Amino acid sequence: MPANFLFNTRDLKFILKEWLPLDQVLSYDLFSEAYGVDDVDMILEQALKVARDVIAPTNEEGDRHPAHLENGKVELPASFKEAYKFVQDNGWGSSNLDEESGAALPEILQTAVNELFCAANPAFVPYVGATTGSARLIQTFGDEKAKELYLGKMLDGTWTGTMCLTEPNAGSDVGDITSKAFPTDTPGVYKIKSTKCFITAGDHNLTENIIHLLLARIEGAAPGTKGISLFVVPKFRVSDSGEITGPNDVTTVAVEHKLGLRGSATAMLSFGDNNDCYGYLLGNPPDEKGKAQGMAQMFQMMNGARFETGLMALAAAAVAYYQAAQYSKERIQGRPMTNPKGDRIQIVKHVDVRRMLMHIKAHVEAMRAMIYKTALLGDIMNHDADEAKRTHASNTIEVNIPLVKGYVSDVVWPLVAEGIQVYGGYGFTEEYPLAQVARDCKIYSIWEGTNYIQSMDLLGRKWTMKNGEVFKAWMIELKQLIESFNKPEYAKEYAILSEAHGAYRQIQKMAMGFYMEQKFDMFPLFATRVMHCTAKLYCGALIMEQAVLASAKAAEVGEGHFDYPFYKGKVEAARYYVRNVVPEIMTTARIMADGDTSVLDVPEESFNF
Repeated sequence: MPANFLFNTRDLKFILKEWLPLDQVLSYDLFSEAYGVDDVDMILEQALKVARDVIAPTNEEGDRHPAHLENGKVELPASFKEAYKFVQDNGWGSSNLDEESGAALPEILQTAVNELFCAANPAFVPYVGATTGSARLIQTFGDEKAKELYLGKMLDGTWTGTMCLTEPNAGSDVGDITSKAFPTDTPGVYKIKSTKCFITAGDHNLTENIIHLLLARIEGAAPGTKGISLFVVPKFRVSDSGEITGPNDVTTVAVEHKLGLRGSATAMLSFGDNNDCYGYLLGNPPDEKGKAQGMAQMFQMMNGARFETGLMALAAAAVAYYQAAQYSKERIQGRPMTNPKGDRIQIVKHVDVRRMLMHIKAHVEAMRAMIYKTALLGDIMNHDADEAKRTHASNTIEVNIPLVKGYVSDVVWPLVAEGIQVYGGYGFTEEYPLAQVARDCKIYSIWEGTNYIQSMDLLGRKWTMKNGEVFKAWMIELKQLIESFNKPEYAKEYAILSEAHGAYRQIQKMAMGFYMEQKFDMFPLFATRVMHCTAKLYCGALIMEQAVLASAKAAEVGEGHFDYPFYKGKVEAARYYVRNVVPEIMTTARIMADGDTSVLDVPEESFNF
């Protein structure tokens, strides 16, 4: 697979060095002594080399020789262990959380590194990503003992981590979990009884221990999500001196046989079959009303995981684009319509192939703009000295997360399909890379809460945050950005974005009208489409902002410059997205106004025919 790994970092450099204010992030105390904007090229080139030479060679092996359960243990290809060790030992992985190391990258730069790694082998990345996310929970909510016992070895990659939420009868409906925690004579230590399924990186042979972050209900706690607590449950017990002392009654029951991401072990785990599994509570036990802290704690990791899922979907779409674009320049097929008797031509010269490539390119660049803008906000939220800026960044991130996860992971599937279409018949064979990319990418719309959940999070929580003031401010800022495009050279794009902004406000009014009129089924009927409209409006404005900058850069360098095609491509991709994708917002508004109830009116029995 390394011969098939293709990625171009030029758009990442544009985002980091030309579009977003990276210098502002690098001025924060944590980074000011370590990095400058001039270091971006070096960081990206090193990360690209690791992606190409270390991670990409594991991709095909993981697909052909999946994670499998053997004698009660999950086995991975040997190349995964070597790549994992390299990434963690060389500071590209979980150690980025260690702010005392002096080498931590800002989130926006780490996002670029992660996009490259996801593109190289998306089945490998979760072993690092789940460890980082679970370590962050211990870092944030753990007491000094928990940090001393687990955090150091998770940050340096000696041990890995997982997030254990889902159960066979409680997936998205987390409040229905049946996992139990029983107090022991030792404060903070509980006996755990649980079965968890679909646990990413739940078992493997990469490290000697796996630290599970597990949701369970302490005996007597409130029902539903209010009574859930979060526990650190190691696969192997750890002494006070940090040494492994023996098994913790954690058993791998099965590993899923999946459509894609086959090198990523998705495990069913049983905790406490022999009544000998111990977990360590993060935070405080439930209060006098039985209310616990677990879900609030877990949301930190879930938000991070949702962002990473969107990033993985973006990487898959980018791979589809880079692969299809190169193939289109190599494949000779057909003759131009303008000269039917002429020589055969590269398929990139056929108009419909150009349309497909532009469709993927425009989406990739629009979605990438949204994701990196959100990563920038993460750095502001975590490091800016101005409390008002931190609050504003946090609020905007809350709105953006369901868009990053839900929209990007929904559209990656049809975008990869377009890439396959560029290949023609060869795209449907396993000899070419997009067949695997298609299989791998489908999970993203299901991971970390299905995308209907993302849409209801947007409409039910983010629209109403702080009495609606957060989303109102989000819309005002978007309108201000759109107004900046009111120039003759962008007249069409400005008109479309302005109309779309107005149509979206009508969508909001209609959706809230459904709720006020107690037409409660109409609200979820349109939720996913409204979430897509929100993302299209945001992506359209951001990619247009990039186009204005790129247009000025193109004029500055001139047509003969080697960078001119890149800048010109940015401008045309933005025009395509605004003119061809953003108008779908107006279509959705018309459909909502029509009030079609066919989905609600059809008898359930009709779905059998």
